[in-house]
Amino acid sequence: MTVVRVDQLTKSFRVPAKEAGLLPTLRHFLRRQYRTVEAVKEVSFTIEPGEFVGFLGPNGAGKTTTLKMLTGLIHPTAGSVEVAGHVPFRRRPEFLNRITLVMGQKQQLIWDLPALDSLKINAAVYEIPEPDFRSRLAELSEMLDLNAQLTQPVRKLSLGERMKAELLAALLHRPSVLFLDEPTLGLDVNAQAAVRNFLREYNRRHHATVLLTSHYMADITALCPRVLLIHRGQLIYDGSIAGIIDRFAPYREIKIELDAPIPHDLLQRYGEVRSVQDRMAQIIVRRDELTAVVSRLLNEQKVCDLTVTDPPIDDIIGRLFKEGIVA
Repeated sequence: MTVVRVDQLTKSFRVPAKEAGLLPTLRHFLRRQYRTVEAVKEVSFTIEPGEFVGFLGPNGAGKTTTLKMLTGLIHPTAGSVEVAGHVPFRRRPEFLNRITLVMGQKQQLIWDLPALDSLKINAAVYEIPEPDFRSRLAELSEMLDLNAQLTQPVRKLSLGERMKAELLAALLHRPSVLFLDEPTLGLDVNAQAAVRNFLREYNRRHHATVLLTSHYMADITALCPRVLLIHRGQLIYDGSIAGIIDRFAPYREIKIELDAPIPHDLLQRYGEVRSVQDRMAQIIVRRDELTAVVSRLLNEQKVCDLTVTDPPIDDIIGRLFKEGIVA
């Protein structure tokens, strides 16, 4: 059974329209004007059981709004959504027991109490039997390497330890569908890697379905065989990361080493020179010109080494959202 089914999902907000300045403020106070903002526009996709899917888009693209509709926090303006056989905005207990939402910039743990106390509260809310609570706590705390920190006040934990504790709290009721909104936000490299390893293992052990948003491409490339790209509220891509390169990167990178130091202007006639350092250089070349450019380089220059690679996925995604390519 398909776990997440989204069909023509749309969300519009009515927001005040006001110009800066004293006179417009007075006019706005007396006669308020509104405008409609379409945060999400006719988005459609499905997610199957056990899939780990990345959800990418620039700030304001509609990612968090979509997650809030998928978890029932806000009602869609149009379209339909079904998660684990339920309509999310009805917020039925059976649905809430199947899902979890983790937001990297929000917390559910009580700041001045040990994390363990908050976990016990969550166990009571979800009516988890004591033997199940103990076994799940032991499993998750071992996976997260968090045993020693659970008895410390949350305010004394590092950011990485707090994020681990938040994940533990969110997964204590063993949800089968995980919505993760920037779970590695602000973490250092080691903490990000620890969270990624945990999510990968949880997905493997429990066959959980995961939809992950992140601004760190390392999270997406390490965890998500499939990605959804959203731009200005519209879904513009659904497929593999390799497919993004094929569809949205019309150029390739040539790394070249010559037998002598390279003047910067020497290579400009071959393509866009990205960098030059002594005898090494990096050139950006359109994909349809690649064969001809490589042939010219080999014929016209004394080449010691030459490699052709795809551009970094971070560069492609950044260019895609900056230029607003949707074709």
